[in-house]
Amino acid sequence: MHSYCQDFLIRDWQPLDRPSAAAVIQQVLAEYGLQWEPEEADQDVVEVEKYYQQTGGEFWVVVQGTAIVGTAAYYPIARGEKAVEIRKMYLLPSVRGRGLGSYLLEELEKAITAAGWQQIWIETATVLEGAVYLYERRGYLPTTGVETTRCDRIYIKSLPQTPTTNY
Repeated sequence: MHSYCQDFLIRDWQPLDRPSAAAVIQQVLAEYGLQWEPEEADQDVVEVEKYYQQTGGEFWVVVQGTAIVGTAAYYPIARGEKAVEIRKMYLLPSVRGRGLGSYLLEELEKAITAAGWQQIWIETATVLEGAVYLYERRGYLPTTGVETTRCDRIYIKSLPQTPTTNY
């Protein structure tokens, strides 16, 4: 992945990004009174290679200048129908309100669709009002089965399937 939105570069995570990406996530969680859980819900940020790169998922960082200001990721999950879960979509407060979250979600959906996945699941917390609004506006439907302790909402979206043509 490598794309631009305004003056932001969205690119694949690299090992040198580990501390900065984790710091962004920790800062946003703290802003909303949520705990950083490196042994549980955030273990995937500590071990990106295991959770994303080795499973067919992707983990992206959002860069402004030389600083990481956001993250976005997905990986395959064992529930649903040929499903992935979007995870770790966080932006620092200084870069919010510019359409970047919407752009990131759209790019994730494009990548997930291109890879042949059929469903997207997202867990979030009610306190993350901007995220809840974004997901609902983009057609994600509430469902049941939250698995992450700090989350109290879960959404699902079925992706359009490209018909196959037999010649």
